[in-house]
Amino acid sequence: MLVVENLNYASPATILFQRLSVVFADLVFIYAVKECCTTVREEKAAKDLLRHPCFVLAVLLLWNFGLFIVDHIHFQYNGFLFGFLLLSVARHLQVGVITLHCSQRPWGIVLWFLTSPVPVLQARHLEGALWFSIVLNLKHINLYVAPAYGIYLLRCFCFTQDNTDGSLRWRSFSPVRLLSLGAVVLSVTAASFGPFVAMGQLPQVLSRLFPFKRGLCHAYWAPNFWALYNVLDKALSMLGVRLGLLDVAGLPKASMTGGLVQEFQHAVLPSVSPPTALLCTLLAMLPALWCVWRRPCGGRGFLWHVHEKAVLLAVLPLSILAVESRRDAGIFLMLATTGHYSLFPLLFTPAEFPIKVLLMLLFTIYSFSALRNLFSGEGSLLHPLEALYLLGLVAVEVLCEVVFPLSPWQQTLPFVPLLVTSVYCALGVSYSFVRLYVSLLTQEVTEKTKRL
Repeated sequence: MLVVENLNYASPATILFQRLSVVFADLVFIYAVKECCTTVREEKAAKDLLRHPCFVLAVLLLWNFGLFIVDHIHFQYNGFLFGFLLLSVARHLQVGVITLHCSQRPWGIVLWFLTSPVPVLQARHLEGALWFSIVLNLKHINLYVAPAYGIYLLRCFCFTQDNTDGSLRWRSFSPVRLLSLGAVVLSVTAASFGPFVAMGQLPQVLSRLFPFKRGLCHAYWAPNFWALYNVLDKALSMLGVRLGLLDVAGLPKASMTGGLVQEFQHAVLPSVSPPTALLCTLLAMLPALWCVWRRPCGGRGFLWHVHEKAVLLAVLPLSILAVESRRDAGIFLMLATTGHYSLFPLLFTPAEFPIKVLLMLLFTIYSFSALRNLFSGEGSLLHPLEALYLLGLVAVEVLCEVVFPLSPWQQTLPFVPLLVTSVYCALGVSYSFVRLYVSLLTQEVTEKTKRL
């Protein structure tokens, strides 16, 4: 199994060990979900357990369709990574008073010494920073969440007081807290990268963490902004050729849709470099960073070479908001349904087709019914046009799985089903993030108006 040439090695014992290792690692995720459930705010207690927000949140997280197929069918270790992320979020949300029980934890005495006698919400910021530092060093895609975390901790941990009108009291800045926060982050980073620095292998590590030579998009385009950008470039190039404005000989030869992981040049639109993608990501984050103290969200829509699985980085944390707000519940249903369907190409064998369809239907039906019951009497969770878009996923699936394989284009244009899936899902994912930003900004304006 450890010989590099044995690419197809798959003994029953190896498969059993690897599958069980994924299940065992999920214990971290289960514990994190339990901690997240303790942070759910309830305006009124539900008599029926099935309508309890904590129960709904537990099901949405533990039985998440996307995480299940990615880890337990496609086979990866995302569960325990998201466990660390959710545990970090839970620690920032938990409120209480520090007691001596902190000393029962390995780092409890340190936390008590650095923060006593402040509320647990402030004391556990260090623990939350610890968990996020760990997951950041385990999975570098969480780097895109780091700016929101940094702004949040700076605002809520390093500044200790607000003015009576809710504005920041600049004189309350605590250098000691900033140093303690930096010590936590730097210690984890040093433990992670220290051995590579000592052996002079840091450049090799960085080249693998940021594989810019692999191109803007994966072989299957993730459903983000760049999928729309690519298809627009393709459409403009075809239109230019038909109108005689472009020479076919001078155009790139279908490098974007060839199914290869490589760099490519756009035909009409400007080609996107890694710095450009980074700049777009930062610009997309700015509204969220401005409102991060209320509802943080990410800028994954502009990431360089992002995999389709990255949509889970938004879907799972959004589950927490979905059980507390009708507006966020609608955004969750839109994003989760579209994002989960975008994972269908990961399971491409005929035997896996009924499994993925059945599992997604079960999760989607439960999500819609449970959230509708939570917010019954508050209006529809989705706009009719949003519901119509989601129904369009059925048409896309029939087209890609039934109609196209029987057409003569199957041999000449094999990338079309992936292209259609990616572009259609990119519309829904991009719309969900725009709607989330609108929700953040309008709530900010509403709260300012109430204070006035």
